[in-house]
Amino acid sequence: MTELKTYANLIGGELRPGADTLDSIDPATGQVWARIPRGTAQDADDAVASAKRAFPKWSSMPAAGRAFFLRKVADVFAANAKELAELETRDNGRIINETSKMDLPGMTYLWTNAAGECATAVEGKSVIFGPGSMGYTRREPYGVVVGIIPWNSPISTFSAKAAFALAAGNTVVIKPAEQATVSMLRLAELLQGVLPKGVLNIVSGLGEECGDRLVRHPDVGRVSLTGSTETAKIITRASTDALKPLALELGGKSPNIVFADADLDKAAEGVSTRSIFTGNAGQACLAGSRILIERPVYDVMIEKIKEKMAAIRLGDPQSTETTMGPIVSKEQYDRVVSYIEIGQKEGAELLYGGRHGAELVEEEFAGGYWVEPTLLAAADNSLRVCQEEIFGPVAVVLPFDTYEEAIAIANDSPYGLASGVWTSSLATAQRAAQDIQAGYVWVNTYRRVLPGLPFGGWKDSGYGHDALLENTREKSVVLEL
Repeated sequence: MTELKTYANLIGGELRPGADTLDSIDPATGQVWARIPRGTAQDADDAVASAKRAFPKWSSMPAAGRAFFLRKVADVFAANAKELAELETRDNGRIINETSKMDLPGMTYLWTNAAGECATAVEGKSVIFGPGSMGYTRREPYGVVVGIIPWNSPISTFSAKAAFALAAGNTVVIKPAEQATVSMLRLAELLQGVLPKGVLNIVSGLGEECGDRLVRHPDVGRVSLTGSTETAKIITRASTDALKPLALELGGKSPNIVFADADLDKAAEGVSTRSIFTGNAGQACLAGSRILIERPVYDVMIEKIKEKMAAIRLGDPQSTETTMGPIVSKEQYDRVVSYIEIGQKEGAELLYGGRHGAELVEEEFAGGYWVEPTLLAAADNSLRVCQEEIFGPVAVVLPFDTYEEAIAIANDSPYGLASGVWTSSLATAQRAAQDIQAGYVWVNTYRRVLPGLPFGGWKDSGYGHDALLENTREKSVVLEL
């Protein structure tokens, strides 16, 4: 039997094994394949202390100096993209076609882009009040920034949080999700010695044991979370003693609206395999889990969507032939399956899918957490499957008759993260972009998160961004000469 690799935390530039470990489960097989540190409150304290010690030198470094180091991180991603993609695929089940062709190439670009923005972080403005009197603004980092990242896309979320926080002059502590940490800890090994000691720290463990301590720590200046709305509420309450600024990118129940004048073939792909029935099995905060279809094209669209679903192939996430991977954990698997049952009990009609378990895959993967892409039809947006985030390959389709009805259904949600609009009318597109209550609106496309545009939510989907300037605070200075 091959001995399982045990990974270590990165604290103060050193790889530190945990006093205890957690099992990392391969969701495609249900088997333990690695061990990760079970970080403690002491590990959290040590990571923050290390980041605090590194902050004065890092923040006072010229912008060009920080840019030099961030480009070195980009080089690490470029040189190790294949290995990191394979590790992340094994860790959370997201198919190799997505991790290797989308996520990892994008990280090299993201870190290079962050390096190019270092100078922007130190720019201010000046105001002349009169002879001998002027003012100016300074942008300054917060100090130690904590990033709490999810299991569905660890490396890309880590990069979005860490790269721009570092570019702004902050030092960083990252807490990955315990369900998928290995790619982050391997990255920690690769980055050891690339950045100055203490500038970046990565601490694995349970949220209630080390994550809670990081959020509450008095020396942490800012906290950025990508996760669930419930986790955000816990963090918000935990951070109130010190009134820390928070950035919360949370869940969603995103509407995908298909108007009768849309290109129906393009829309069918956009609302299915490019939105919810994806390589990570719909486990994405921005997944278009509510499909709204104008009634004249409702039946035609349903058939087109079902054709797309029928072509989806479940199986080995490392195979380029696979188009959908497993659910990340037994707990999440049980949750997704329960919602399929809840929806039908509430009166939703099962249009496609609904199966789950070993029958969907080859024997080698029979112990994994597999759910078939599932489409439910509902006449009432008040059903739980229409209101609550499922976080799996389960979508609900609802018909509408008028533009006003479509917008009312789209906005009838506690969430407001993302949305899609499918139409050939520029007027309808512009109107919907204004009327939809969400932080991101795609028109005739979906899941394209592009640099230069902020990504964040409204309502229970959170607030704030991980962009460069949000990692700084502004100070005003008045001079009498």
